[in-house]
Amino acid sequence: MRPPAPGERKAFRKRIQLSNDNALEVSGLNELTAENIVDSSSVGQVFGLPPALIDQLRATEAFKPTQTWGLFRSPHMLVRQETVDLAKQLKDAVSKKETLRMVVTGDRASGKSILGLQALATGFMNDWVVINIPEEQFSQPVYTIKLFQAIYKANQSVLSQCKIELDHMHLPVAANRGMTLAALANATKEPEFVWPVFQAFWKELLLPGRPPVLFTLDGLSHIMRISDYRSPAFELIHSHDLSLIRLFTDALGGKTQFANGAGILGICTKGNSLVIPSMEKALEQAAAAQAGTPVPARDPFFAKYDDRVFDALKGVKLLNVKGVSKNEARGLMEYWAASGILRTRVDEKSVSEKWTMAGSGILGEMERVALYDVRVTM
Repeated sequence: MRPPAPGERKAFRKRIQLSNDNALEVSGLNELTAENIVDSSSVGQVFGLPPALIDQLRATEAFKPTQTWGLFRSPHMLVRQETVDLAKQLKDAVSKKETLRMVVTGDRASGKSILGLQALATGFMNDWVVINIPEEQFSQPVYTIKLFQAIYKANQSVLSQCKIELDHMHLPVAANRGMTLAALANATKEPEFVWPVFQAFWKELLLPGRPPVLFTLDGLSHIMRISDYRSPAFELIHSHDLSLIRLFTDALGGKTQFANGAGILGICTKGNSLVIPSMEKALEQAAAAQAGTPVPARDPFFAKYDDRVFDALKGVKLLNVKGVSKNEARGLMEYWAASGILRTRVDEKSVSEKWTMAGSGILGEMERVALYDVRVTM
């Protein structure tokens, strides 16, 4: 047996499988639409993802290798109460041409990244311009090219309808008026040219009359600290001084004005997150302000608070994701049973049992319980 080639193990570990021909096909399920994702009657139901939406989500790297898409015949997802609430808030903000600035927090394995994926799906289904920075991806020039290409692939149909309106004579590539934003997003693949082109693209997106913008970042704690990059003087650089990260933090902190409405989402992760005292205190203050309770003061005996983190999180809304309800858990378990992965009877007793064993409906723990049953029966 030959040894694995360089990078082969990592490629296998990072691969994302979105279908499984051995799984049973579940019939009778509706597809997710822009209408039913904001409908309260959809809560507790499982919906399929349309093929075009799957391609857009794949282009933006919304799917993660730690998620269990490969166990089922095709991608489906549970619409929970938080899904409807978030989609409604996004659509309400855009309809009023306002900006929703939100941080999604919650317990580990509670479904925060899936909720972020559902927010991206909301943007795509409403023909917004969707930009997503996956977890642990930062502003290296090579990644900026990759992000630009992802924006082009995922939003090509929307960007093709928008024309350049400003003069960009300083750009290293041709960007004439009348050229589409899709062509501008695909105009360069050179690392030394990509950032000025991206800045021109961003300025065009902010003009009145453009589509709304949905800008999300997964792994918020990774950008709320000093980065590992160093200046020519070998001094450490703050993450907010990195161009792409500063673009997001300015939007999240309210410094960027969106004339056409926008949604700015920061997704917190618990699996490999860092403990950032400034971020923890800023989110604690945001939660208190949202609840209408007295805002806690900073610890006077802690001298290492980062004011830039507080500025980036000033005035944000919080969405604290917890476990699913028993009704939502039953809908999910019925889908698992129809797919052949859950080989036990789904009734009130079994739902209550799994829901309790999963820490009051923590999604990741419920999956573990279901997989345990499969292993036992096999």
